[in-house]
Amino acid sequence: MNANRSASITAYDARMTNPAAPSPLPDDGDAIDVQGLTLRFGHLTAVDHIDLQVPYGIIFGLLGANGAGKSSIIKMLTTLLPPTSGHARVAGYDISANPHEVRRRIGYVPQMLSADGALTGRENLLLSARLYGVAANERRDRIETALDFMGLSDSADRLVKTYSGGMVRRLELAQAMLHKPAVLFLDEPTIGLDPVARHAVWKHLKDLNQEFRMTILLTTHDMEEADHLCTDVAILQTGKVAIQGTPSELKAAIDEHATLDDVFTRFSGSSGDAGRLTDTAAARRVARRLG
Repeated sequence: MNANRSASITAYDARMTNPAAPSPLPDDGDAIDVQGLTLRFGHLTAVDHIDLQVPYGIIFGLLGANGAGKSSIIKMLTTLLPPTSGHARVAGYDISANPHEVRRRIGYVPQMLSADGALTGRENLLLSARLYGVAANERRDRIETALDFMGLSDSADRLVKTYSGGMVRRLELAQAMLHKPAVLFLDEPTIGLDPVARHAVWKHLKDLNQEFRMTILLTTHDMEEADHLCTDVAILQTGKVAIQGTPSELKAAIDEHATLDDVFTRFSGSSGDAGRLTDTAAARRVARRLG
């Protein structure tokens, strides 16, 4: 590690403390419990009195056209935006009354890249371990475990700017799992990735869910992704939940040959054309950055 990167990490470390370990998770109940959650920006209602329950241990998909409120919901649930009204509990804690306790129990991977390309993969993980308050005597083992779990051990000491897009996403997942969160939030986790990288991320998400009983809430415009990964999905339309259920239930409600694309078109309030054009443009911008 060179002197500049070492100084950067030391500066982060100087601002951090090691909080006590979060309390154990319950064996049942809801990882996310939303009641009447609303978010307004002036006269614009981005999220309109939604109710949502996500049990522990599942992968939940939040689907909807652009502007339906998906990212706004995630920002409220991760305490990045205060709700205008309503209530929500994440991992047993109220997002407004106990935001610090919520943040200790969640992981968050935003749509845009968050890993530092000027640092190695291992250095990014060390920064994250310190920012998450992982005890000093546990950091090395947790970092090695995360690298191995995500298949990044051989590239751990390379600069992240030399990583492929899929490797960067796996590194960000490794960062998010270091403190063993109860709930992991992912905003468009595979946008801009090629099919091989996308399927690799899917595998790791399923492994996180199954091996660590990690509850995962993700947003996506990829109906194949939602169908493959999600136990349950909710489709949003103009800030409201239009329908919720398992992918199989929602498809069967339309037709025995229906796809999740058919369900999305029926309940999202979008023909899909404008959304796909916008999504394609966004995907290309992210793909250029990943490249």
